[in-house]
Amino acid sequence: MAHCNAMRFFMPKPSQLPRSFARLAWLIACSLLSACASLLPEARTESPSFQTFQDARAAIESLTPMQSHVDDVSALKLGPTYQPNTIILSYPDIVRRVLNGSVLTKDDLGPGILRCINARDACRGWEVNIAKINKARTGGFLADFTNFRRRSETTGWRFNALILLVDDTVVYRSWGGQPEIYEVDIQHNPLGPLQDIGPAAITRR
Repeated sequence: MAHCNAMRFFMPKPSQLPRSFARLAWLIACSLLSACASLLPEARTESPSFQTFQDARAAIESLTPMQSHVDDVSALKLGPTYQPNTIILSYPDIVRRVLNGSVLTKDDLGPGILRCINARDACRGWEVNIAKINKARTGGFLADFTNFRRRSETTGWRFNALILLVDDTVVYRSWGGQPEIYEVDIQHNPLGPLQDIGPAAITRR
């Protein structure tokens, strides 16, 4: 009997239940709002060697055509060994990339490219692609979670470079890319979580 009385003491009265649920809902809402930034998804692509676009550019520009050796390229953390997205170009690839169906003659080409073409199979190339991209959903958590409104930001930079070598000597190098990337994508879904039900049902039919 005493045990039952103790249990009855700790159990909330019926009149107190709505208030208890309201407090619990309020606490959950506050927790979600305070941690909304950490609850939204985020994706990141990082360069293993360079932190900024300027660092990658400085590395490429430090190579001196007709003088720099392939070991110098490796020391700068460039090339396929250090950059996983590097494309190795064969001699036919280089010719197609340089000429690209144009009417250029050999006199129109730079000395490094001309030496590469004359070297034929002794010439090889590396197309280096480096990027540091951050994609994050930056809208409100509740609107994002319920699919009513989603705001995404993409920031970072992309860098690409072309290095041509003949017998392990750098004969040509160039660079390009996007020093700064800032893109905002906003999606509005009036039906929220029900927005995709219609297309999904049509697809199943």
